[in-house]
Amino acid sequence: MLRGFRPQALVGALLWRYRWTNLTFVLLIAVSVGIGVGLIAQERGLRQGTARAADKFDLIVAAPGSEITMMFAAVYLQPSDVPLLSGAAFDEIANHEQVDLAAPIAFGDSYRDSPVVGTTAEFVTHLAGGLAEGRMFELTSEAVAGSSVDLALGASFEPAHGVGDAAEEGAHAGQELTVVGRMPATGSPWDRAILVPLESVWEVHGLVNGHAPERRQQIGPPFDPDYFPGTPAVLVRAEALWANYALRSEFTRDDMMAFFPGAVLAQLHALMGDVRQVMSVMAVLTQVLVTAGVLTGLIVLARLFARRLALLRALGAPGRFVFAVVWAYAATLIALGSLAGLAIGWIAVRIISKVVTARTDILVTATLDWPEFHLIAGFFSFTVLLALLPAFMAMSRHIITDLRA
Repeated sequence: MLRGFRPQALVGALLWRYRWTNLTFVLLIAVSVGIGVGLIAQERGLRQGTARAADKFDLIVAAPGSEITMMFAAVYLQPSDVPLLSGAAFDEIANHEQVDLAAPIAFGDSYRDSPVVGTTAEFVTHLAGGLAEGRMFELTSEAVAGSSVDLALGASFEPAHGVGDAAEEGAHAGQELTVVGRMPATGSPWDRAILVPLESVWEVHGLVNGHAPERRQQIGPPFDPDYFPGTPAVLVRAEALWANYALRSEFTRDDMMAFFPGAVLAQLHALMGDVRQVMSVMAVLTQVLVTAGVLTGLIVLARLFARRLALLRALGAPGRFVFAVVWAYAATLIALGSLAGLAIGWIAVRIISKVVTARTDILVTATLDWPEFHLIAGFFSFTVLLALLPAFMAMSRHIITDLRA
């Protein structure tokens, strides 16, 4: 387009002469590009964050029901009404020769916006790899707080029955728990959870605590099947990968189900992949519509300085020079808008990641990557081709008519 000509000085003059209008066009392109790439990058970051949050949950065994519902309840601590596994079922799981860890998970109570989850010390160690401060709970009146829980070590609180708007304050009056330890950040909803001994959850609801009367002061496994009130889910872990698959097959039957949270999450991610494609198409279409609007504005601008271009042609400038000037002017606006859109997209990703992390308690660290750069490059390539249209129209205008205007 520009070979043999040097239109840079004239293009610069046009950019400065209509600087506020040009700035409006650049911002319009930048916002369109930035939001498009920001949303696409955010989807990838959310997918990575949810997978990272489920990484510690090798195999979940629960009563028959919906795998998705149980995964949301056990892994992401979403309130759900689910059936319980019996003491005999848990005893079979815990004593299986291939099982290295069988950690029951019981939920249903809360403190403010933090779920109170009953489990074992082994589960806390497996989930967090140790404590950031304090010590592990040793009594039914002690608790370990997640990294985001607003309770200091030594603070006492009274749990409410239920979670969220359905929580019943005062339902467990007199049953105070004291925070004795804190987990490090895990980047998962467990950062806002308060973990207590499983026996504490049973006792606060007036149930037996999983141990025979002569061992009722015991905390943690082994549990007595005859005094085991039930648990919504059990985290199961085996050292060998093949053993996990064998356990899933063995524990999937009429009275229980076993599933890999990662496999269920992969199905959801496949659905999100379809959504990503739709979002990509919508982002491209939005950018094309914005570009069409910008090009329409460029045609109008070209008419505003048509007299100047006609004067150039009257002085002997070839038609292709006018073509080069208008095209370079349009391409410059598109390039500036695309680069500014990259910056807006980077900022948008940071802001949206913080909002999503705060709302879901899943650490989302989205960044712009090659797919977003490819999208911007494709957008730029397509729109500079469309910019040939106003350049051709400017070159085709009648010189005498424009000089008389």
